[in-house]
Amino acid sequence: METWEWIVLGAGIALVVVLGVMLFRIRRRRTHLQETFGREYERVVADKGASTAERRLTDIEREHDELEVRVLPKPARERYLEEWRLVEARFVSDPGDAARTAERLVERVLEERGYPVDGDAEHRLALVAVDHPDVVERYRHGRAMADGADAARTEDLRKAVLEFRAVLEDLLQSERTAA
Repeated sequence: METWEWIVLGAGIALVVVLGVMLFRIRRRRTHLQETFGREYERVVADKGASTAERRLTDIEREHDELEVRVLPKPARERYLEEWRLVEARFVSDPGDAARTAERLVERVLEERGYPVDGDAEHRLALVAVDHPDVVERYRHGRAMADGADAARTEDLRKAVLEFRAVLEDLLQSERTAA
């Protein structure tokens, strides 16, 4: 073989290797994001397309790593559980107010744990999804049920409160963030 043929062959092999490494990295990053964000990954990909969504979620993950997310001490967890019992008791007399109070209670827990409360709610939820992807989905569902409910839709408000309860319990019991 001539020298130029060896050069072309070597360049071709190098190109195949580079493409293989790139595909491996893309697949590894995609798998990592899918495992980290769960259904949130699927939601963002459906909304923005795969490459844009993956860049956004990677940025969210980096930003999350800079947060000081903490596990609440036992007295704080007990205080929130007591407040939750009051929310449930209020549901009988005023379901709408109970649902709004339940959502505010979840937001206070998020703030005390170290998640940002200012700014875009979707951005905050994306940060929470790094640690709690299922919680974010339930929180969104609870908000949708509470926002779509009117006085005649007590069942929707009940479902919203149940979703907020599941979110609260997960946020209060989870040690994943501290690990």
